[in-house]
Amino acid sequence: MSWVATERFEARPAPAGLALVQELVNTHAVERDGLDLLTDRASAEEWLRGAAREWARSRGLDFPELSLLQADLEALRDLRAIVEEMLAVPAGDRPAGMAGTPVGVRQRAQVNLVSDDEGRVSMVPLGTGGGWLESAVWSEILLAQHAGEWSQLKLCREPGCRSAFYDTSRNGSGVWHNVRTCGNMANLRASRTRRKMRTPAHDSGSEPANPQGISPS
Repeated sequence: MSWVATERFEARPAPAGLALVQELVNTHAVERDGLDLLTDRASAEEWLRGAAREWARSRGLDFPELSLLQADLEALRDLRAIVEEMLAVPAGDRPAGMAGTPVGVRQRAQVNLVSDDEGRVSMVPLGTGGGWLESAVWSEILLAQHAGEWSQLKLCREPGCRSAFYDTSRNGSGVWHNVRTCGNMANLRASRTRRKMRTPAHDSGSEPANPQGISPS
C-alpha cells in the first residue's frame, strides 16, 4: 500500500504519521489529477482503509479494520475543510502549540496513551470509521506541532491545485508541490503578464514625427 491520494499529485510525502493529515487534504478533486476520493461511501471507505493501513505501518501499530456509514461522509469532508484552512495559514504565522490561556477550545477527538516494555509511549486513536480518522488526524497534528514539523506541511500556491506537500527546502521557502508542474505554470503566467506590459512604441498611438510630409532642408 501507499499514500494513494498524495502520490497522484507527485507531491513529497510528510514523514511517518503526519502523512495521514496530508493524505486527507489530498483526497480533494483536481481536474488534471483525479476525482474527489470522498465523493461517495464506497470510494471513501476504500481510501480510508488503505490510509489507515499505511498509517499503522508507519507507526508500528496494528491497523484497524474500518468501515464507513453514509453519515460519516459529511464529517470527513468537514474535517478535510478544517485542516485545509489550517494549512492555508502562512507557515510563519502558525502557532506551534497552546500557550497561556486557550481561547475557543473545542473537543476534537479522543485517544488512548499506551506504552511498551521499553517505556515508549504512543497515542492510539479511538473510534470507528470517520471517528477513528478524526482521532488519528488530530493526534498527528499535535505531534507535528511539538516536533516542529507542522510548519513544513503546506498547500501548493497554484490556485488550481492546492495539494498538500511537505516542504524540505533549507529555508522553508517552498510554495509549489511540484516545480515542474505548478511551478512552471506560475512562471508561464508571470512571463505572459510581463510581455503584455511591454507594449511596443508603434502600438502606443503616438503621432508620426513629420505629419505634414515636409521634407527636411
